[in-house]
Amino acid sequence: MGKLTVVALRAVLVVLLAGSVFVQAVLVPLLAIDLRGFSLRTPFLVVTILGVVTAQVVLVCVWRLITMVRRGTVFSHATFRYVHVVIGAIVAAALLMFALAVILAPGNTAPGIVLLICGASVAILGVALVVLVLRMLLAQAIERDHEAAQLQAELEEVI
Repeated sequence: MGKLTVVALRAVLVVLLAGSVFVQAVLVPLLAIDLRGFSLRTPFLVVTILGVVTAQVVLVCVWRLITMVRRGTVFSHATFRYVHVVIGAIVAAALLMFALAVILAPGNTAPGIVLLICGASVAILGVALVVLVLRMLLAQAIERDHEAAQLQAELEEVI
């Protein structure tokens, strides 16, 4: 991965992380003020805060993975720790989105909005499945890397 690509991706991650902190520090308290009198205020705010936390977890793990790519250590078993956390955070985000639909369903929310939120939950689960497939590809790449290293060692012994 080129140096410019790494810098650009890290800049995007910093902006996203700063934006998520802004949401937690400024927008969620303002939302709490606006939702005064809403019977499901607390569950709605909890789902919102936890949703932002799942995004932050993904951003931090991607940062760590970029660092591993830059150092050339991405083809190691330590990479799986971050990939597993990313998958878990994405699944948690999907469950939180579904919980939001459940919270809004009994109220005066239009059924179409609840269905859209459920659809978004399924889409988020789809992203988790894509990351799972990429994890399997990474596992194959790590296996091939180890095989290549073994073959290289055997070749050096012969020579």
